[in-house]
Amino acid sequence: MMEYALYFGVTLIISTLFSIGGTGSAVALIPMLNFLGVGFDIAKAVGLFANTASTIGASIMNVLRKSIDVKRTLPFVFMSVACSPLGAYVSTQIDVHYVKIGFAFFLLFSATMMLVQKKQGSVRFTSAWFMVFMGGVVGFLGGLLGIGGGAIIIPLLIYLGYDAKQTAITVSFMIPFSTLAAFLTYVYLIEIDWILLGVVALAAALGGVLGNYIMVFKLSVEHTRKFIAFSLYLIGFKMMYSLII
Repeated sequence: MMEYALYFGVTLIISTLFSIGGTGSAVALIPMLNFLGVGFDIAKAVGLFANTASTIGASIMNVLRKSIDVKRTLPFVFMSVACSPLGAYVSTQIDVHYVKIGFAFFLLFSATMMLVQKKQGSVRFTSAWFMVFMGGVVGFLGGLLGIGGGAIIIPLLIYLGYDAKQTAITVSFMIPFSTLAAFLTYVYLIEIDWILLGVVALAAALGGVLGNYIMVFKLSVEHTRKFIAFSLYLIGFKMMYSLII
């Protein structure tokens, strides 16, 4: 029970912080659970479901506030849902060591993209072909690495010049669809610790609602974005160090 209480507390903190940035918590939660002794494949499955739980509440709130143009995000949603199970399947067919290496490099790349931001960009959400392409890439990589799409697309869009807060709000609506599809694939392929899943999902849902409230009403996303970037650097370097040693 003490272990599950620890998982609950860690998930609540991480989900709250990452929901403020709109990225979903799996990108940090997966390596953290793995550090605490959870198997990497199980950590990926639990992290994907945590992303779904932490972002679905925020998505509902943002839709009710009419902060999202739902129709323009549908091409991304459909393509990410279609490609995320493929990424999850490929992940179970290759050596977990190489998946971890890819995950660590992605963390460092994601953090760098968050910090290196342009003031103005030329790409906008109105481009359907761009949304379809990004949906496929995000869905596959999200399923492969066990992360939510926000950790991939938000740094890129911020780099291209999107407004940080609107990007976080819009992408938070997209994440639950692709992460749930990838999670269901892992359920079919591996054995799940359902108690751990329930504990983490509850903490993630609470953290998602709390983080979204803080993002919209209390804090600047710019400061949170920088905090998340530095956190990703720390986690990425820690993973690289553990893989080398």
